[in-house]
Amino acid sequence: MNDIVDTAVAAGGFKTLVAAVQAAGLVDTLKGTGPFTVFAPTDDAFGKLPASAVADLLKPENKAKLQGVLTYHVVAGKVLAADVLKLKSAKSVQGQDLTIDTAAGVKVDGANVVQTDILCTNGVIHIIDSVMLPK
Repeated sequence: MNDIVDTAVAAGGFKTLVAAVQAAGLVDTLKGTGPFTVFAPTDDAFGKLPASAVADLLKPENKAKLQGVLTYHVVAGKVLAADVLKLKSAKSVQGQDLTIDTAAGVKVDGANVVQTDILCTNGVIHIIDSVMLPK
């Protein structure tokens, strides 16, 4: 079993997310002991954003903003799918609350959770179909 970063790299569908984590200087954090729960947007999810928005976020001068967007996708602790179903919200590492809606499938801040409980040595990954942006 790998840590969160190595699991995302090995999966292959998270090239943009991994590049963003590297640009934001968060690799060591997400390879740390955790545990963390990551709502991980796929490359297709990043593709829904304007290409200019992603390129802009990856610029060195926007590192703090990028860190805010990425940490908005992370919750401290290991929150498995069965736990998510019992929640209405969860506090992101970024500081704002994520809204959880289980009325029709599971949505986190409007993003559909498409795969759950990818276990890692330092937490768990849930795959989402959209990039969530802090309010």
